[in-house]
Amino acid sequence: MKRSLAFVLALASGLALSAVAQTPAAAPAAPAGPTKIAVIAFQATVAQTNEFQRNFADLQKKYDPRRQQLQTLSTEIDTLTKQLQAQSATLSQADRATRASAIDTKKKQLDRDSQDAQNDFQQDMQQTFSGVASKVLDVMTAYAQQHGYSLVLDISQQDSPVLYTVDSANISKPVLDAYNLKSGVPAPPPAAPAAPAPAQ
Repeated sequence: MKRSLAFVLALASGLALSAVAQTPAAAPAAPAGPTKIAVIAFQATVAQTNEFQRNFADLQKKYDPRRQQLQTLSTEIDTLTKQLQAQSATLSQADRATRASAIDTKKKQLDRDSQDAQNDFQQDMQQTFSGVASKVLDVMTAYAQQHGYSLVLDISQQDSPVLYTVDSANISKPVLDAYNLKSGVPAPPPAAPAAPAPAQ
């Protein structure tokens, strides 16, 4: 049940914008002069915020006991299956059938529990992502208005109409920085480096 951020973004794809941009407020009149257009990788920006990373880590901790239970059950099924295969020749037909039935029951339980856990995780993930995304959208809107942009396009969608843009038009980083500053959530600690392999 560990989820990489890439999977999380795929999971939340399309949810953020549909959830937070239901009816956008009327934008103020654009200033006279050339139209300024910006782009943003919206989903990646949300996922990189300190607040989302903190909430995502909390969500993983919340589901860790269930992940461990599923792993324990999976290991138990593997052990029972190997025992049945190893002892099959010495067991009566009735014993083989009883053990096979018990294994099948446990497999069905594992499938049900895994599906339930996945559904619950996805629902919590959507709520976590959408909750932060709505606030990032507010910061992005304020940033765009402050800097005179009359249009902001999301380049995180696969079907994005943007075929080319210059780096200076991408406001992902300044919006991310502005959001982290406003939220006051500190950056998560860096991941601990993997322990070196013991010397042979």
